[in-house]
Order: sequence, then C-alpha cells, then structure tokens
Amino acid sequence: MVTNQASAPTRLTRMPDKAVDDLAALHDLLDEVLLGHVAVVLDGHPVAFPTAVARDGERLLVHGSTGSSWLRALSGGAPASVTVTAMDAVVVARSGFESSFHYRSAVLFGRFAALDGGEKERTLDVLVDRILPGRSGELRRPTKRELAATLILALPIAEWSLKVSRRWPDDLPEDVDGPAWAGVVPLRGGYGAPVPAPDLRAGVAVPPSVRALSD
Repeated sequence: MVTNQASAPTRLTRMPDKAVDDLAALHDLLDEVLLGHVAVVLDGHPVAFPTAVARDGERLLVHGSTGSSWLRALSGGAPASVTVTAMDAVVVARSGFESSFHYRSAVLFGRFAALDGGEKERTLDVLVDRILPGRSGELRRPTKRELAATLILALPIAEWSLKVSRRWPDDLPEDVDGPAWAGVVPLRGGYGAPVPAPDLRAGVAVPPSVRALSD
C-alpha cells in the first residue's frame, strides 16, 4: 500500500493537519459511501461522473454499460481519480465565514483495469450487495448477454489522500463575545418504508434485504 501523502497528487496543500494516513479509516469511508465521482479526461475535456462504488479488498469497483465512452476510456488505461465524501455535521459558527461542515473525504488516483470471466460475475455480486446487502442471493444469475453488456472495472487502492474535518467553530474573539449561537448539528440519514413497483405481482413479499434497510 502506498499512501504517498508527501508528494503530488496525494499531498494536501491546504489545511494539511486534516490529512489522515490510516488505511483502516479509508476503508471505513469506502464501505460507508455508496456514490463516488470518477474524473477522467475524455476527448480533451476533464469530466466527472457520479457512479456507485464498492470496495473489494484493496481495490475499488465501478461498473456500467459497455456503451459508456468514459468507462471504455477507463478500461483502456486512462489515468483517473475517484472522490468519495461523507457529510457528518453542520458546523454553525458565529459568522458565515467560519461556518462549515464535519466531513470525511478521500481521493483515489490510478488506472482502472477491466475484469472478466468468473471474477466479473463475482464482483458484480459485490456491487449489488454493496448497495443492498444480501440482494444478490435473492436474484436470478445474470445472463451471458447481460454480462457481455457490462463493464466491471477495478482501481487499486494504492495512491490516495484522506481528509477529515471534525473541528468546532473557530470564531474571532469579538464574535465569541457576541450574541450569536455556535455549535455543531449532526447530520442523520436513513431509509423510509419500501414502496412497491406499480407492476409488482400480488403476493410478492418484501425480501429480507429490503426489509433490513428500514428496520
């Protein structure tokens, strides 16, 4: 594992005290966040695409259609970066300038490689179960046609930076003496009750994987 915290592009140039070089902390973030943004230069232009991400050991998985131009570019070895961020709280300061967030944010750098054969089908299960744990065991297996139309790409978790902000408001002394409230408001998320599809057959029960989300 190479963190390369002291050199570009992984070196933090602003507020380097927020840098975290703990691989376990990076794994925890990747295992929590469902959505990442993959950045790549395509046809001479920098672009970033939101997509589902899933950690598979020491690599990060993404997937999509073989018709996707940006996924094809990645499968061809184009250099890329992936950003993932978790928002944990709103920092309410006594001035707008000092207001901010508690967050954990990582950027991974490298080149993706396409997976095939049995590994492709296994990692598709990893992606499905990352979004909805246990779901792959409730579904039919993908057909050869579906697998052929899908790209599964893996990025080694080798070059990365992780930035964590957990500070209290850093207000000026004259603002601390003023009348404005200051503190931290935690952000909380969750799932609501499952809503069945309009064409769901009568008598089909909500599966355990879905029930577990809202329990």
